[in-house]
Amino acid sequence: MKFGVNTFIWSANCDQAVMNLFPQIKAGGFDGVEVPLFRAQDFPAADLLRATEANGLECNACSVLVDGLSLISDDADIRRRTVSHLKDLIKTAAEAKISTIAGPLYSPVGYLPGRRRRPDEWKWAVEGHQLLGDTLTAHSVTLAIEPLNRFETFFLNTAADSAALAEQINHPNIGILFDTFHSNIEEKSIATGYLTVGKHLKHVHTCENDRGTPGSGHVEWPEVFAALKTLNYDGWLTIESFGFALGDLSAAAAIWRDIEASPEVIAFEGVKFLRNSVANW
Repeated sequence: MKFGVNTFIWSANCDQAVMNLFPQIKAGGFDGVEVPLFRAQDFPAADLLRATEANGLECNACSVLVDGLSLISDDADIRRRTVSHLKDLIKTAAEAKISTIAGPLYSPVGYLPGRRRRPDEWKWAVEGHQLLGDTLTAHSVTLAIEPLNRFETFFLNTAADSAALAEQINHPNIGILFDTFHSNIEEKSIATGYLTVGKHLKHVHTCENDRGTPGSGHVEWPEVFAALKTLNYDGWLTIESFGFALGDLSAAAAIWRDIEASPEVIAFEGVKFLRNSVANW
């Protein structure tokens, strides 16, 4: 098992200030970092690679669709541009030796049209992700599609729908990121959700129900770890939370208060909990 931390805990950007935290992150018990990758043209791939290698850290990326892009848009040109954008992200990720890009890469976060998902939107999402397969294979990158809770997307909320989407895409480099925060809202049982995702599970976000320190809330952690053990999951357990005063990012994540005494508490107390839990499972 590998233990990671999303740098959104400290910053909305992937920049030198974040990279300066890498020695502390490594010393705190993490095997890797997860950094934001939104636009290929301004991503510091070479600097990031030097910083991760210098500190003995591996790297993953999280991403959301920006600039009006969407794989499920009614506009075919927007869908084409979104596929091109995602291919550029994959190539850029490979330059930094990023192994997995994770996120809700079907439509913008917060897009809520006030209706249920349409069959044509589902078809476009399947087709758009299938068009990424050759690029993912050529660059040895995995794409982990993330279902979000109902307050952040209308398109993909549940484990069952996520597994169905991955099954229809049917590519070995495309699967599902399943997050304990979102599934705490959407699933009857988080653990059963993991079992439902099953063979399509590519990445795990280990987040408390309030985005605070893992192990401090009411997420059903023993059952979650038991499910992961049943699946023989041996990938990343990554803590994702958000800084308390990061402007638009904090607002997008609805962080209106200090969840813990400091972001560092979430990261470094959280990884202790995760390591102890895995050691005893």
